[in-house]
Amino acid sequence: MGATAGAVWGRSEQQDFRSRVRGTLLGAAVGDALGAPLDGLTLEEIRETHGASGLTDLTFGHGRRGAVTHLTQLTLFTLDGLIRAQVRRDTGAWHPPTDLHRAYRRWAATQSDWGPDERRKDDGWLAREEWLYARRDPARACLTGLGDETMGTLDAPKNPGELGAEAAARSAPFGLLVGWEPQLVMQLAVECAAQTHGHPLAYLSAGAYAVVVHALARGESLDAAVQRALALLAARPGQQPVTDALQHALGAVRQGMPTPYRVEELAGEGTAEGVLAVAVYCALVGEDIRQGLGLAVNHGGPSGAAGALTGGLLGALHGETALPPAWLAELEGRPSMLVLADDFAMEMTQGPALHGPAGSSPGWLARYPRA
Repeated sequence: MGATAGAVWGRSEQQDFRSRVRGTLLGAAVGDALGAPLDGLTLEEIRETHGASGLTDLTFGHGRRGAVTHLTQLTLFTLDGLIRAQVRRDTGAWHPPTDLHRAYRRWAATQSDWGPDERRKDDGWLAREEWLYARRDPARACLTGLGDETMGTLDAPKNPGELGAEAAARSAPFGLLVGWEPQLVMQLAVECAAQTHGHPLAYLSAGAYAVVVHALARGESLDAAVQRALALLAARPGQQPVTDALQHALGAVRQGMPTPYRVEELAGEGTAEGVLAVAVYCALVGEDIRQGLGLAVNHGGPSGAAGALTGGLLGALHGETALPPAWLAELEGRPSMLVLADDFAMEMTQGPALHGPAGSSPGWLARYPRA
């Protein structure tokens, strides 16, 4: 991790990378917050409530505007786990899926505990954020997959029949490992998705999504990013439905003006590969981020997951400053997200200055313990 040579990281490169990290995290969270209140509604029900254009602004969910769900919570813990993996590498222990599993287990504790447990000295700062201890419609697969110490693997995945998009929706941070080769990004995202979503459609969709984000974070176009994901999928057993869904999304771009019905067609049964196709399509056809996210959530499928996946793509593509400021102003947890995003960017670009043979920052190791 962080294999990029230090010389690559000039000041402008660091600033661009930080903007894309912030954009990815905030974009996914905004999409989640926008779409989650529509989950479970048909397109007709959405229009009855919000008018013919559907939902065009943040609305109330979980008692406030801009509330995020477990999708964003888990995305934050993905970033936390990746930082911790990098820090632990100094000890000679190098197995990122284990570090991610520990991070996801820290999230699982937030879903059952009343609040932070100060006795757990190895939790780091994120698990002490009280706002994360709210239960926000966690998917059953996430709770059961992370409900014990046993880590799901590709050989023995958790929930092997689970087809949902929740694992993909927490996988954008893997794509921010810009110093990694794309095939390694896919492999890590796939292995970590199998910890809760053991069906190939679910974990391969997570891997493909991470690769698309990875290419965008490196400055490639969205179309080129999808082509890269398709090339890497080709060798994976069980990949055909995911490949077909992505190609369907690319083809739909040329079929005229976007409509909610086309989005619903791409979403299909609401399984992971369909929601991934929705995200790619909406990110490609949206005239701006607000329109792209609106298209992604106004349909009868899993609106929250579709919004999160779309927002992650658009944030990685355009950076944080392209996100609608009025939505960011109301986004739950934004201060924590900015701190975490900046910490991730700093670790990836300046890790040796924070921990290494020449010395370590005690403050950094208190935030991201090696244990």
